[in-house]
Amino acid sequence: MKPKMTLKKIASELGLSISTVSKALKDNKDISKENREKVQAFARFYNYRPNSIALSLKNKKTKTIGVIIPEIVHHYFAKVISGIEEVANSKEYNVIIGVTNESYNKETINMEMLVNGSIDGFIISLSKQTLQKKDYSHLQETINQNIPIVMFDRVVDEIPSDKIIINDREAGRMAVQKLIDEGRRKILLLTTKDYLHIGRLRTEGYRDALAANNIPYNEELIVRIGELGDSDEDQKILEDRINKIFEHHPDIDGIFGVNEIYAITALNVARARGIEVPEQISVIGFSDGILSKCARPHLTTISQHGFQMGAIAAKTLINRLEKMDEGEQVNYSTQVVKTELILRDSTLNNMKSEKQTS
Repeated sequence: MKPKMTLKKIASELGLSISTVSKALKDNKDISKENREKVQAFARFYNYRPNSIALSLKNKKTKTIGVIIPEIVHHYFAKVISGIEEVANSKEYNVIIGVTNESYNKETINMEMLVNGSIDGFIISLSKQTLQKKDYSHLQETINQNIPIVMFDRVVDEIPSDKIIINDREAGRMAVQKLIDEGRRKILLLTTKDYLHIGRLRTEGYRDALAANNIPYNEELIVRIGELGDSDEDQKILEDRINKIFEHHPDIDGIFGVNEIYAITALNVARARGIEVPEQISVIGFSDGILSKCARPHLTTISQHGFQMGAIAAKTLINRLEKMDEGEQVNYSTQVVKTELILRDSTLNNMKSEKQTS
């Protein structure tokens, strides 16, 4: 049976300092290639693994980031996580992911579990229930424990933290302006209840575009969608609501959905009613996920650049953690990631490769 190895024993056996061995195990380029390979081969032979718990107690840091997201299957949040992990791994941080499924209780439980000595800081997008309840005490309590938070996408002004967002209002205006530029004048908006501020802001962008083009605002063309999930029953409810709008307004010639599911559902309803897309009606969605690329016709959409948002969030949090270690005070920042209008076949496009940004 092989003897149990420690950092000190490896250093002694190889005639190196403990610091050199530690850096070599992390593949630090400050250590010569020969010594790195020698240390790593020795560690593999003896199945040595650094004691991360002991290191965290010694350093009072876990080198772990907690990421709290509303749902795991959403393509946008998957891209955000990819961006976070790439940056975190490059800085030798680990990532633990908690999913709230849009529940306030699950959000607080996830944070409480991770706060208990497991993580150094959080990256979070708030659940719908949290935004609806407007109870942010769990976030403030976390900050009071000197654990920083970076909020992204769904953020609130009440909590002092770094925030990574897009300009939702301008993105909504850009999407609707595209429809108007095609000559569309009766545009259906599929949006969220107002407590979800990203939907509210995208709705304001819709109104901005109408006003700028002297098109009257018609509340009958606004469908505000509440707590619909992904079940077949919820999908049927959404389809029925869109069908009723078409029955009362058969001359709708444009649709803007503030998320991917809303837009694709409307596209499918229009096609089922025999309406040609984009010849008779144009459709634009939001988030540029897998469904947008696979829809028939392919869906024109606003890209939020989720990978970039996740990378910026991770860089911001790690920078704050490192500055805290050095005793520096860093002012909170709000960073805005540019959005992009990706033109595909659900709109009338003279140039298929055309892109617009905001």
